Amino acid sequence: MKINNYDEKSIHILKDLEAVRTRPGMYIGSTDSRGLHHLVWEIINNSIDETLAGFGYQIDVTIFKDNSIEVSDEGRGMPYKMHESGRPTTEVILTVLHAGGKFGKGGGYNSSGGLHGVGSTAVNALSSYLELTIYRDNKIWHQIFSNGGTKVTPLEEIGTTKKTGTTIKFKPDPNVFSQTVFSYETIRDRIREFSFLLKGLKTTIKDLRPKNTLYEEFLYDDGLISYIGFLNSGRNTLTSITSYSDTYTVQEDKNGKNISADISVDVAFQYDDNYNERIYSFVNSVKTTDGGTHEVGFKAGLTRAVNEYARKASLIKEKDTNLEGSDIRESVTAVISLKIPENVLEFEGQTKSKLGTPSAKTATENLTYNHVTTYLTENKEEALKIINKALASQRAREAARKARDDARNIKTKSKQEISLSGKLTPAQKLDRDKNELFLVEGDSAGGSAKQGRNRVFQAILPLRGKVLNTENQRLENILNNEELSTIIYTIGAGYGANFDVKKSNYKKVVIMTDADQDGSHIQILLITFFFRYMKPLINDGRLYLASPPFYKVTKRRGSKEEITYAWSDEELEEIIKDDKNYSIQRFKGLGEMNADQLWDTTMNPEKRTLIRVLIDDDVEAEKRVRLLMGDDSTQRKEWIDQNVSFEVIDNYDIGDK
Repeated sequence: MKINNYDEKSIHILKDLEAVRTRPGMYIGSTDSRGLHHLVWEIINNSIDETLAGFGYQIDVTIFKDNSIEVSDEGRGMPYKMHESGRPTTEVILTVLHAGGKFGKGGGYNSSGGLHGVGSTAVNALSSYLELTIYRDNKIWHQIFSNGGTKVTPLEEIGTTKKTGTTIKFKPDPNVFSQTVFSYETIRDRIREFSFLLKGLKTTIKDLRPKNTLYEEFLYDDGLISYIGFLNSGRNTLTSITSYSDTYTVQEDKNGKNISADISVDVAFQYDDNYNERIYSFVNSVKTTDGGTHEVGFKAGLTRAVNEYARKASLIKEKDTNLEGSDIRESVTAVISLKIPENVLEFEGQTKSKLGTPSAKTATENLTYNHVTTYLTENKEEALKIINKALASQRAREAARKARDDARNIKTKSKQEISLSGKLTPAQKLDRDKNELFLVEGDSAGGSAKQGRNRVFQAILPLRGKVLNTENQRLENILNNEELSTIIYTIGAGYGANFDVKKSNYKKVVIMTDADQDGSHIQILLITFFFRYMKPLINDGRLYLASPPFYKVTKRRGSKEEITYAWSDEELEEIIKDDKNYSIQRFKGLGEMNADQLWDTTMNPEKRTLIRVLIDDDVEAEKRVRLLMGDDSTQRKEWIDQNVSFEVIDNYDIGDK
């Protein structure tokens, strides 16, 4: 292999926009649908920062027919005068990385979500065009960029106005993104969320693409109370919604200096008769999907307050151990929203998915403890419901633990060890960064998968029939279910609140089922289980669906046969087009495929297609899982009637032609 010279000429310096276009994933996470919508969040977050600063209480989003998008606010308007660098400030903001009004004491914001100063620049760099309109100082200013941030027009005055604000319209570059179609529902859900988080903020969305224009607007004066009501609509609730909002002054040592900061904490929560905790947290209106110090503080404050009240009320005796946090939080729905000044704000990573500010824990824990203590004292009936539910959760957890301990104490192999040794075909090497676990429908397909797999890093776990629907199931029932308990022990990272994705034995967990109704149902049941009890596995991008082919096409070429596979009817049509000498085999199940066929089409990393299971929106996913997998069949039927179109599709004649 020829090695090129590595010297001073090999070192290249990328300009700001060139750097973003060369490595877009570093700035927006990905170039698929998630990255596409991340562009919208970056622009909307800038408008939200204006609202947080006390300027502008309306944000309008419009999706145009060419799939460009516009975000307009009523804030102060982007600064436009000449910057000290010698360029118009608009060009500095939109073309220079780490340039913005959110750094240091001289910045234009006290609290903001846009911490790193790369958002608008990244959007410009990854767009085929970006159009900027500023309403400020009684004038209207306008500028256009194209092809990844190239200046098309200079900043120019185009009129007069009495309003203030900023409007940015952009179209993502199709050369960068694999998916360029915006989702109305995804954007609608996000701006509705902002209206929940910020009392008095009106958000609107208009979609001009369909024949009948879509339009919705949101405004919630009750803030997080309305949010909890929205999240728990259709649930059987045990308590009323309790909320509290206060400011906590903290002292934090940062860079050798003692810094005083006022952290605003806004929390609302409610209990229902389900068995899962749902906690959604935000900082400066940015969703912290991976939690952080504020979530830790809320959990600690809630646990301490409930345990102290339970002891004083003699609901748990002094000799008994405290109720665990997971028992207390069973069935709680909570929203935590903090506003943190820039001088103490710490996120982990550019995507701001986890809060790292130490003083946020102190502020949230103390305010939560004080409020919950008062709430329990003043609402004895609701307090009793919360504590009784926690005690029931404790009993179920202890029963499950005892069952596991009894199994381990058997002199011969434990029940779990017997179950695993009889079912699991493990990989030869223990490599958590590479190993794959295939959850396979049926023993027949499991046998083919065992023979066809790469034994070094692929493990096979056959499943018998449909697993338990874990929606609204107690943990003890799940742990007593043989299939699900085997999955838990095979993955080896725990379950529920104690699940630790870093301890997972597998980099990929692949659900491999037949391409029929039963197979789809098994997929849904397993996804529900992972969503409820191993959600970090999904958030870390480790859960996949296998994609086996529907058809095998054999074409005869003299004495030889040419074999091709099709994954859809359209693909089959293309394969057999203009060919008369072929035969088609329709795979009704994985068990009909030979080991080599299963490897070639579905398991070989160099040829297969895997569908990664991801959560784009926690709230929407929660509502959808509850609707489709819960006990309310009436609501489920209504949703299916409104959202699912059933079509009759003729089957192919799969005989020889």
